[in-house]
Amino acid sequence: MEVEAVQGVAQTGGHISLWHLVWQASLPVQLVMLGLAIASVWSWAIIFEKFFVVRRVNAADDRFEQSFWSGQSLEDLYLTLGSRDTMGLASIFMSAMREWKRSQESALRAGFQGVQKRIEKVMDVQIQKEVGRVESRLLFLATVGSAAPFVGLFGTVWGIMTSFQAIANSQNTNLSVVAPGIAEALFATALGLLAAIPATIFYNKFAADTGKIGSRFENFADEFSAIISRQLDERI
Repeated sequence: MEVEAVQGVAQTGGHISLWHLVWQASLPVQLVMLGLAIASVWSWAIIFEKFFVVRRVNAADDRFEQSFWSGQSLEDLYLTLGSRDTMGLASIFMSAMREWKRSQESALRAGFQGVQKRIEKVMDVQIQKEVGRVESRLLFLATVGSAAPFVGLFGTVWGIMTSFQAIANSQNTNLSVVAPGIAEALFATALGLLAAIPATIFYNKFAADTGKIGSRFENFADEFSAIISRQLDERI
């Protein structure tokens, strides 16, 4: 195939198109190109999804904090949110309130010892779930960002090897003979970088966004735990 590709390009006056490079590449290089193209498309799908997920979570947290600190009672807020699908801070609040409701009867009989610890534990578990939803599939971006250049380099090395074999078989070292094989090999590296660069950039961005969201969850859990502690002290 490499010899035919070299001769074909020489006969067409040295014109090299991207489609020609892909079509005339050897099977391993074609597989590398296909894999990198799929990884790039899937990475962009994750990037767009995470962009809207982070935006939606931040907007939902802003609305919840506005309601939470508006002076509305916790019971009323709990009843209001009970009929809605919640995320972020609202989910943490609902999980804590449900545990508080479940613990009230037993606490009245046996005292309030351990109630706050159970509520804090429930909030910690819910925080992990919410952060997990935000950061899901980020590992794929990290993998593409770190592995795609090496996969592209493998395609380049393989393409250069087969190009040299084709040159040896044709016994012709003209530039029109050498250029197609080298271009094919470098195109694999280009695809690797095309997949890796945006994956790395947006992985770092979303990892930072996830860290900020997680910190916001932790701060709210600490503040809500303090509110619960004051209420428990008033009942003792």
